[in-house]
Amino acid sequence: MPEGDTVWRACKRLNQALAGQELVSTDFRVPSLATTDLSGRTVHEVVARGKHILMRISGGLTLHSHFRMDGSWHLYRPGERWRGGPEHEIRVVLTTDPWTAVGYRLPVLELVSTDNEDSVVGHLGPDLLSPSFDRAAAIANVESDPGRTISEALLDQRNLAGIGNFYRVEVCFLLGLHPWRPVSTVDVPAAVDLSRKLMKANLRNGTQVSTGIDRPGQRSWVFERAGKPCRRCGTTILTAQLGEPTRERVTYWCPACQPES
Repeated sequence: MPEGDTVWRACKRLNQALAGQELVSTDFRVPSLATTDLSGRTVHEVVARGKHILMRISGGLTLHSHFRMDGSWHLYRPGERWRGGPEHEIRVVLTTDPWTAVGYRLPVLELVSTDNEDSVVGHLGPDLLSPSFDRAAAIANVESDPGRTISEALLDQRNLAGIGNFYRVEVCFLLGLHPWRPVSTVDVPAAVDLSRKLMKANLRNGTQVSTGIDRPGQRSWVFERAGKPCRRCGTTILTAQLGEPTRERVTYWCPACQPES
């Protein structure tokens, strides 16, 4: 699933292309919006909220979308070939004079009142990439369940929004935290601060890097490196499923650098 930095970059591109532009035509290909026509309205801005995309449109409307695992937004110039996937995977087409925005495989696509955006993002904790990030609230949220594993607490978007599996796994490694360590035994402010630092650093890149080396095969310490030697100590990286039933996520760790206690 794309993480907060990926969504932030997507929103930046959409905002640069569409903000201030009038919608010449709109084509919604989901049943709930099949008869919706937003032509003649102006796109005010496109902003990220954690992993959610909020496109604010004149008339007090917000088009809310979420990538989940496979969704994406693509931008094309008039006459340019669309390359985001087969036509049956298109969920929405928004056309302005200079750009066409095409949403592929979007599992979440809905219109809400801009004044009522909390109905779709109000459950989220502080956004790690927001200039107004509420650090104290994020720390308090994570610490509110001291018996929970630090892995689950960091991934919970109700605690802090935007962090995903890559950052959760890499933060635990960099801080020497076993994935199953309970929150009560963790320096939570350090975990929150490092999560934000890594995500902000990667806003400038098109890739996610935690090692400082932006080259294929060298960008992560343990993420997706199961069975390979730890870059620090040479111990074999382990992997397992972690989380509540039906919500498990793959985790990676070095048993030497991240001891159980």
